[in-house]
Amino acid sequence: MKKAISVLSGGLDCTVATSVYAKDYEIHAITFNYGQKAFKRELKAAKEICKRMNWTHEVIDLDWLSKISTSSLNTSEDIPEVSLDDLDDYDKSSESAQSVWVPARNMVFTSIAVSYAESIGAEIIIVGWDAEEAATFPDNSKEFLETFNELINVGSPKNIKIEAPAIDLNKEEIVELGVELGAPMDLSYSCYKGTDKQCGVCESCMRRKRAFEKLNIKDLSEYEV
Repeated sequence: MKKAISVLSGGLDCTVATSVYAKDYEIHAITFNYGQKAFKRELKAAKEICKRMNWTHEVIDLDWLSKISTSSLNTSEDIPEVSLDDLDDYDKSSESAQSVWVPARNMVFTSIAVSYAESIGAEIIIVGWDAEEAATFPDNSKEFLETFNELINVGSPKNIKIEAPAIDLNKEEIVELGVELGAPMDLSYSCYKGTDKQCGVCESCMRRKRAFEKLNIKDLSEYEV
């Protein structure tokens, strides 16, 4: 069977994105530890997802990234809490995004994933980048995807392509796709804070909650709020 690398944080987007290719590829999932507050819960989610889906799983430690980052994700700075109205307010969502921005995170993750793909002969790298988050996170955008694929084409002797099946989708559409695929969304964990139950008030939680609520689909994961 063809092989694929999945950049799997255990979150909703990457879980659904990887499920798109689960029938046709042997999935090798990698989860990054860059000192984020949510690492233990992300790891738990990723392991449970991989166990259910019969995907291999490996953790990659990036201690150096945690040392240089000033993000609220992996420092003592408080992670912003947002309201539903804030999600569609560009200035407020941009402020939240700036707080949680980790220096060149997706550039680093994707470059490492290319190394793994070359080493095991994987044809694709699966990522959960999506249109809704691309509004404030440029490394989730279609332009970033296309540019990185051009870079791989120039810089790698292997025929490897990044696949981002949610690149044109918002959160509601991602949830709809997950339902269609039978993706293990119930095991996924989206919270920035790393609490046992998802906090329900950080931007990532709020976008997830809103999507399920708008679709009138029960989110089987638990929230504190």
